[in-house]
Amino acid sequence: MSALLAFDTATPSTVAGLRLSTGEVLARRDDPPPGERPRHAQRLLALCEELLGEAGLGWGDVRRIGAGVGPGTFTGLRIGVAAARSLAQATGAELVAVSTLEALARGAAAETPGHSVLAVLDARRGEAFAGAWRDGTELLAPVALRPGALAERAAALPRPLRAGGDGSVHFRDELQAAGAEVPDDSSPLHRVSARALCETAAEAPEEGPETVIPDYLRLPDAEIAYRKRTAPS
Repeated sequence: MSALLAFDTATPSTVAGLRLSTGEVLARRDDPPPGERPRHAQRLLALCEELLGEAGLGWGDVRRIGAGVGPGTFTGLRIGVAAARSLAQATGAELVAVSTLEALARGAAAETPGHSVLAVLDARRGEAFAGAWRDGTELLAPVALRPGALAERAAALPRPLRAGGDGSVHFRDELQAAGAEVPDDSSPLHRVSARALCETAAEAPEEGPETVIPDYLRLPDAEIAYRKRTAPS
């Protein structure tokens, strides 16, 4: 039996899914308690091993690997992409990139058919990573936005509009003022789902492992700080 393995480490959560040839999807996730650091390095491969064990499969049965490429945290993305590349090289599996925002939107769209879906992740520094889709069509390409610009983009999207992701919780007031529906803070629509990761990975074109790189959307904090220190006064 062959399988597709997909995982994402762009957010504090470590999410992994295994799609079997029957279409069944097995899921695992690790959500760190509030205030604690993400556990991508410790948990990612362990979650993948658990999935394979549950399915009675080995690494040789994995035919495609989907790597969440963000946008998201710099450390998390580096860990996930490096792991995906190493696993693909070791197993000979195809390697494809999966947009974290697209997977987040796909999961929300499955629960709210007929809606435009705005996926929003908290980018820190008072910004959000956002992208929008409707019926699989991209309405807003992934971008980093300040709250005011996020509200403007949301106001211009087709209705009805549902927002999901931890960024939509963080910027709830701005999004609701722009006419977007934002689910309760505890809604699963704010989390990347393993099923959505697998479905997106299954449809992704294979373009070669060298194209699977983190989609940071903006410079790392350290580089921004360095440029400020070294900029001419």
